[in-house]
Amino acid sequence: MRAFLVAAALLVAAPAFAQSAGTSAVLTDATKAPASRTIIDGATWRCDGANCTASGGASQTATRACRRVVARFGTVSAFTYKGTALTAEELTACNAA
Repeated sequence: MRAFLVAAALLVAAPAFAQSAGTSAVLTDATKAPASRTIIDGATWRCDGANCTASGGASQTATRACRRVVARFGTVSAFTYKGTALTAEELTACNAA
């Protein structure tokens, strides 16, 4: 019975783990969002208006991933890479690059 409860708890917690390790960006200008999926450094990006999410991707720092997205999509007001959210200072540097 305990094993069943542990397994059930892990299944319920799995979506929370998946969400915390997500990759996303909020574009400053939604008109620059791609109409179809776009692959950047192995990550597949999909945008719904200004909100973009990605799955997969090469192992790199969050700041580098941000710079690569900004180069393709334009400036961002928020950026999270594999669960690491950039600070306001990091966003400013990312958008300036």
